[in-house]
Parts: sequence; C-alpha cells; structure tokens
Amino acid sequence: MKKILFIDRDGTIIKEPADEQIDSLEKLEFLPAVLRNLYELAASKEYKLVMVTNQDGLGTDSFPEHTFHPAHNKMLKTLENEGIIFDEIVIDKTFPHEKSPNRKPEIGLVKHYLNNHNFDIQNSFVIGDRFSDIQLAKNLGCKGILIAENNTEITLKNPELASICALVSDDWTEIKDFLSAPKAKFGSRIGKVKRTTKETDIDIEIDLDGTGKAEINTGLAFFDHMLEQIARHGEVDLKILTKGDLHIDEHHTIEDTALALGEALLKAFGDKRGIERYGFCLPMDEVLAQVAIDFGGRPWLVWDADFKREKIGDMPTEMFMHFFKSLSDTSKTNINIKAEPIDGANEHHKIEAIFKAFAKALKMAKTHTGSNELPSTKGFL
Repeated sequence: MKKILFIDRDGTIIKEPADEQIDSLEKLEFLPAVLRNLYELAASKEYKLVMVTNQDGLGTDSFPEHTFHPAHNKMLKTLENEGIIFDEIVIDKTFPHEKSPNRKPEIGLVKHYLNNHNFDIQNSFVIGDRFSDIQLAKNLGCKGILIAENNTEITLKNPELASICALVSDDWTEIKDFLSAPKAKFGSRIGKVKRTTKETDIDIEIDLDGTGKAEINTGLAFFDHMLEQIARHGEVDLKILTKGDLHIDEHHTIEDTALALGEALLKAFGDKRGIERYGFCLPMDEVLAQVAIDFGGRPWLVWDADFKREKIGDMPTEMFMHFFKSLSDTSKTNINIKAEPIDGANEHHKIEAIFKAFAKALKMAKTHTGSNELPSTKGFL
C-alpha cells in the first residue's frame, strides 16, 4: 500500500502574505529548499502527493478566480519543471463561518482515500503550517507535520494535537530526511502483548525502531539485566513488566516472559517486508558467543552452551535455554546459539555474551534494506 502526503499550499510550499491572498505573481515566493526536497520525496515513489488548500471566498468579489489562477498555475508549472507533480489538487473555496464539510480540518474533499485499500492512511502524513492541518491529520487517522520553528506553541495551546505531530520544523530538509527515514517510510514497528494466566501477569511493548530505552521489572534482577542487553545492544525500546509466582519458583516468570516477548516481536515485524531477515558473534573477555538468527517464520533452536553453576544471580541456568526456546516458538524464529569455551569461562560472562550477541543479531535482522520486498524467494514469510 502506498502512503500519502497531504500537503497544504500557502505557508507550506509558498510563503503566505499578510493579507493571506496570493493574487498576483509578485506575491509568489517559494519556501526555502522546498523544491529540492519535494523533488526527492516525489522521486522516491514512496508517497502519493495530494495538495489540500483552503482559499477563503475564492470566486467571490473579494477574491476573484482570475486573480488566483495566474500565480497558482505558475507555482504548479515551477513544481512540474522540478519533477514535482501532484496526483491530486483539492481546493475548498468556502469561508470559515459556512462550516463546510469540505473545508480543512474536515475531510470531505479527501475522504475517498479512507476507503481505498491501495493507500496506507495510518502511516500517511498531513504537512501544513496551521493547527487545522494537524487537526485534519487527526480526523484522517494519520500523523501531522507542522511547519513551525519549534513545538512550544502546539504543546502549550493545543496539547491534544501534540501527540498527532510527528515533527515540528520549518526546515524542509529536516522534513524530507524525516519522511525518508525507515520509520516514516515503512511505518511504526511496535508490538504490544498482554499475557495473563493463573501464574503470571505480563505487559510487554517493543519498538524495533527505538534507541535502546528499557523499562524492565520481572522480579528477577539478573533476568532484568539480561533483558536490558537486548534493548541496549539491539537498539530497540523495550518495556517488560512481569508479575509471576516467584513464591513457587522462577520457571513460569521466565518462560511466560519469553513467550510474550516472542509474540511481541512477531507483531512488531509485521509482514517483514524490506528487512535484512538474517543476522552475529561477539567476544566478552574469555567468551566467544555466536548467535545466528533468521526471522523466516520457522521456529527452531540450536543450543550449544553449558553452565557449571546452578544459578547466576537469581536465575537458574537451566532456564536460559528454555527462555530462548520459548522466544523462538512464539516469534517463529530460527535461533542458533553457541558459546565458547564451554569449560573454564566465567558463567556470568557466558550468558551475558549470549544475550548481547542475540541483541546484535536482532539489530542486524531488523534493519531495513531500503526496499519493500520480502526477503524470500517464496514470496511469503
């Protein structure tokens, strides 16, 4: 599905004069760097371009059409000469007091996109210089980009719209870079799972495009420390809150956390288009840990690591393999784990190296290739 950029005109592509009417060629002036950056967005073929503009009273005596079209057509011709062609241009001519269902932020002129399954509205954007543009984004169910110097005003005056704003900037290069980044191009990759049984109550959220932030509390300090390695070295944001029957033992807490984490990973990866799919080995002092991973849809675990201690911290060593087996099952992932040397290594180093190597493998496998193709000759994962 293709995403859409719903782009305002005045104050967004071209500068808006004090009287808010661009009714002569003398008033026509483009925003800095807009042509270069709009061209790059258009050339990427990632987005459909739709211009959405309110032109108060266009066609009335106060704003006759013959004064509007020369500058408007000149703008369109300039854009076209730079390789920027809008797929659709919609103009509402009403005044605010008329409360037209077609006037931004109402969706009347663009609602036909909502029922068209060829477009990914949720991951589309409205770009404009007014709060009404951000409100339009909210009404459409997508995100907004506000053309402004900073986000102070929208945060203070319109806090309910602040969450809709994916970016606040008056720099078109910054806007283009944001829209070209994987998160904007391919959409958010967030997996949320709530798992409740008689033995555990678990809330997990993972953002594959995070920065390594971790909020983890399982009641097992060493387990928390290992899960933090996945967040930090995998560059994912990870929230895990587990309440388990630790008064019995650690088994259910570790197993169910792994099952829920695997399910969250599966949700976050979605259809897996454009990912590397495969991914790593790393040393930690005397230990060499190797983790090979394939998010190909087939669960399997190969485990080659022994431990000489019954526990590390408050975590039984027998549960390490069980953790990765449960994670493999629900994430539908092939994981091959080996830690060398088997003998004579610090047990803490051994398991921490495994978790770090898994995190690095995850980071490699989740990376976008820049395409939207499935990494499979079968056409299915």
